[in-house]
Amino acid sequence: MSLWAFALGVALAALLPAGCTTRQPGETAAEVHRRHERVLRLDTEMMMSDIDRFLLLDKPSMLNNRRIP
Repeated sequence: MSLWAFALGVALAALLPAGCTTRQPGETAAEVHRRHERVLRLDTEMMMSDIDRFLLLDKPSMLNNRRIP
């Protein structure tokens, strides 16, 4: 029984589309490359934003450069 379930799982995995790696109809290789670069750039920006928020670097400093009497 488990062999049949495994075979069915492999067959379904082979039939499912590969997500963002598949080309859209009428899409050139240059467009695919630009889309992948854009996705990587946006993912990196979001990751850096999350890291800055975690390290509390995303808020402006409340320090004043003048002395208060």
